[in-house]
Amino acid sequence: MTRTAPLSLAACLALSGVSALANAAEQTPEGFVEGSTLNVLNRNFYFNRDNRDGPAPVHSSTQSASNGYSEAWAHAVIARFESGFTQGTVGFGLDAFAMLGVKLDTGGGRNGGRSSFDVLPVGHDGQARDEYTKLGGAAKVRLFDTVLKLGDVFPANPVVAAGDSRLLPESFRGVTVENTSLQDLTLQAGRLHAMSQPVSSDMRENFVTFYGGPVDSPWIAYGGGDYNLNEHISVSLFSSRLKDVWNQYYAGTSAVWPLSGDLALIGGLNYYKAVDEGQQRLGAFDNDIWSAKVGVRFGAHTVALSHQRNNGDDDFDYLRQSDSIFLDNSIQYSDFNSPKERSWMLRYDLDMATYGVPGLSFMTRYGKGSDADYTNANAFYMRRDADGNPLTDQKRWERDIEVKYVVQSGAAKDLSLRVRQATTRATAFESDLDEVRLIVEYPLSVL
Repeated sequence: MTRTAPLSLAACLALSGVSALANAAEQTPEGFVEGSTLNVLNRNFYFNRDNRDGPAPVHSSTQSASNGYSEAWAHAVIARFESGFTQGTVGFGLDAFAMLGVKLDTGGGRNGGRSSFDVLPVGHDGQARDEYTKLGGAAKVRLFDTVLKLGDVFPANPVVAAGDSRLLPESFRGVTVENTSLQDLTLQAGRLHAMSQPVSSDMRENFVTFYGGPVDSPWIAYGGGDYNLNEHISVSLFSSRLKDVWNQYYAGTSAVWPLSGDLALIGGLNYYKAVDEGQQRLGAFDNDIWSAKVGVRFGAHTVALSHQRNNGDDDFDYLRQSDSIFLDNSIQYSDFNSPKERSWMLRYDLDMATYGVPGLSFMTRYGKGSDADYTNANAFYMRRDADGNPLTDQKRWERDIEVKYVVQSGAAKDLSLRVRQATTRATAFESDLDEVRLIVEYPLSVL
C-alpha cells in the first residue's frame, strides 16, 4: 500500500463545496443563543484491579508495592457548553467545557501508580491528587454543511477517537472539519498537535501510544468517511499519520439484516494496516490486523462470534487511553493484538425491555487468544522471558460481565448504574488480573 497522507482539510472542504452550494437554500441557522446547549454529567467511578501474579505498578520509591491490588473511588462533574451558530452564510460558534475530578478514596499504595489503571493523577511522591480539572474550548465555523473547529476537540473515528473509559474524558488540541453535504455520507478530517490524557489537566501533552509509550511527534492528521449504503449496511474508510511514527489505514463495514420482525443477522469486518513513517520513532514495522463478526439477534437476545488476527511482527498500537481501535476483540482489558496472535470471542447481550424491565441490560463475553510470537518484534515492542529470549507461543483469555440499568422516568430519569467485571489469565506476556468497575452517571440538561 502506498504511504499517502490523509485527506487534507483543504481537500475535504473543496470536496464538500459543490454539494453545499446546492443545499444552501435549505439551511436555516438557528442562532448563537437559540441553538445553545449546556449539559452537566455527574459521574461516580469506582475501580479496583487485582494483579494476581505480581505487584501493582508503582513509579516511586516512597510508595509501597507489597501487594498487587489497585483501587480508586472518585467523582467527576463534566460540564459541556455548545453554542449554536450566528446567522448568515458563514456562522460562528463556540464550544467549551469545564471538568472536575475529585478523589473520594484510594488508600496508601493502592492508587495504581502511573499505569494503565489511570483513574487519578499520581505525583512523583506516589500519592494521588485530591482533585484536578480540565478546562478548554474550541471556536467553530459553519459553512453550509461543513463545520470546522479549532481548539480542544473530541474526534470520533477508527483512527483517532477520544477515549471516555475513565473518570474524565480524553481530548485533543488542533483543527477538525466535518461535512454532511451528501445524504448518508459523513466526511471527517483533522490535524492535531497535542492530546490530554484522562488523568491530566495539561491540554498540550505530547502524544503517547499504548504499547510503544511516549513519542516525539509534532502532530497527527487523519481523514476519511462513513457511508450508509442502505438502511442495513454501512462502510468506513479512514487513514491517519502520526508524524515520524506511523501511517495507519482502516477499512470497515457493519451490517444488520432483518429476516423477520424479531430475527436479524448481524455482521461486520474491520481491517487496519500500520506502516512506519518518517524517522520511525517506534522502529520499523509493517503490520496488518483484522477482525470479523457474525451473529444473530432474536427478540431480546443477541449472540455473536468474532475472530481476529494480527499478521504483523509487532503489537498493533494506538493512542493511549483512546478508543482508536475498532476491532471486535478489543475489550475491557485485552486487545488481543500481539504479533501473530489469533483470537476468538463469543458474546451474548440481553435487553430486558422485552421482559417488562425497560432500561435493564446484560452482557457477557469470553475471548481467547493464542500463538502470540515476539521472535521478530522490533526493539520498541519486543517482550522477552527471564533468560532474554523473545516470548513465543503466548496465550490468554478474558471473560467480561456487565449489567446496566437506566432509569426511564421521574426525577432520576436517565440516571444510569453500571457494573463491569473482568477476569483475565495469561502466560508470561500479560498479567493475570481481576477487575471490578462501578459507574453511576446522572446527566442534566441545563439549556
